[in-house]
Parts: sequence; structure tokens; C-alpha cells
Amino acid sequence: MNGTVLVTGGTGTLGRAVVRRLLDDGRPVRVLSRRPRAEADRMPYTWATGDLRTGEGLDAALDGVTAVIHCATANGRGDVEATRLLTEAAQRAGRPHLVYISIVGIDRLPLGYYRAKLAAERLIEHSGLPWTVLRATQFHDLVARMTSAQRRLPVVLTVAGVRFQPVDVREVADRLAELAAGPAAGRVADMGGPEIRDATDLARSCLRAAGVRRRVVPLRLPGALVAGLRRGGNLVPDRAVGRITFEEFLAGPATGATRPPQQGVTDPEKPDSESPDPEKPDSGEKKPGEEKPEQKKPEE
Repeated sequence: MNGTVLVTGGTGTLGRAVVRRLLDDGRPVRVLSRRPRAEADRMPYTWATGDLRTGEGLDAALDGVTAVIHCATANGRGDVEATRLLTEAAQRAGRPHLVYISIVGIDRLPLGYYRAKLAAERLIEHSGLPWTVLRATQFHDLVARMTSAQRRLPVVLTVAGVRFQPVDVREVADRLAELAAGPAAGRVADMGGPEIRDATDLARSCLRAAGVRRRVVPLRLPGALVAGLRRGGNLVPDRAVGRITFEEFLAGPATGATRPPQQGVTDPEKPDSESPDPEKPDSGEKKPGEEKPEQKKPEE
């Protein structure tokens, strides 16, 4: 399957990695975004301006594509409506292969965003389109942000008894590109990182990589979500297929990481060197024990 691939969320953390991999493979790529293309953008892909919130521009964006890699997320209920509009437009456009990135544990952990991801999966399964769904564990980037978000606190807090199996975003992008090049496969085997690590241990790794001395305090939190995490609802030990470890991610691009180590933790006396990117969706997960307000604008 060598036709054009449309990438939703193509300007986000995962989407950018997917686009790079597709271009490296010589595939024609079209990026979907709400915003016009930047004049300085000279990347060899085409650009489609469209809005997954309303469906505007989706017919033109899907025209002539053979596959769609759906990475866009609004971290909430907006994902279901966006996915519905995308599948309806894809039906009108000749039924391209729809590849969807989802999250390990969405059917085991009571989190609003996870319920939305599960509903989006079900919608895709019953859309009448050829489809493939890949569930992955949390990205290294997300786990590192759990520590960096606390840069102004005197200590770093973690959740006691919770483990993660972080995976590198580039490896997930590689798998998505591979799936988009093949026939629809339905729900494929989950993808987990190479190591299962305690949350406290991961926080200490971030601190060491940044050269910051800070006390790490594990908290024993109540609630069904944390209980599910303690039971390993976010883990796939039999699918530890990722190769890039968390320490390699923190070491920087030379080892295949997507962020330099200083991004893991910053000096609490200095302002952030990186402002939030409005088109950079999170990996789709929230910190354990934290319910973020659901947003309705899908990242594209």
C-alpha cells in the first residue's frame, strides 16, 4: 500500500514522529491541521487545513488517501466526536485504511479520558472502514513530565506502589507506519516499553539525568484509579517489545531519545525554556490520581 497517508495530529509529539518515519520510508504524506501551514515549513509533505471538531475540510483532506493514521487527541470527550466525523468523511472518501493509536489499560482503568478512547475504538470497529488499532503504554515523554511538572516544589511527589512501562515515541511511530503500509488487521498486539519500573525509581532517574538533587516522596493515594494502577492495569509485561530504555531516552537524541535530559527536570529558580505547544497533544495519559478537566478541541 503505497498511496498517500493522512496523519491527524501530525504536528504533535507522536504525529511528528509518524510523519518523519513515513517520509523516511518514501511514503507520500499529508498532514491535517486546523492551522494554515507555516511559511517556513519546507518539509516534503502536503498540508490539509481541516477541523476535526466540526468536520470542516475533512473531505478535501481525505481525497485520494489510501490510509489514515489518527493521532489527534483532545484528552477528553471531544475525541469521540472527532473520530465519528473522521470515519464518516473516510466513508465518503472511498474507505481508506484507518490506523488508530490507543492506550494500554483503557478497558481496565476508571479514567474519563480512557473511557473516551475506548468509545473511539468501538466507533472505529463498527465504522465499516478497514481498521487497525494499536494500544501502547505511556511514552517516555509523559513519564518525564510527571517529574518536570514539579520543578518548583521542594520535593518530587510520586504515587507509591505504581509502576510504568514507558515506551519511546519513535518506536510507536515506526509500528504505526508499518501497520499503515499493510492490510487492516483489527486490534493488533499491544506495545509496551522494555522495562517495568517503579514510579519513584523513574523520578529519581529524571533527577539524576538533570543533575538535580531533590528528595522523592512516594504518597499512598486512595481511589479506584490508583488501585487499578497498583494492580498493573497499565502494564503489558508479555509485550515488552520496545528497545529504548528510559535512561537512553533521558540521555538525549544520540541514543534515539526525543528530549534532552534537562527537559526531564528544570531548575526551580529558572523559568521554562519551552512554552507549551498548542498543537502538541500529550501522549494521551494523565498522571495517576489526577483527573484533568476534559478539553473539547482535538489536537490536529
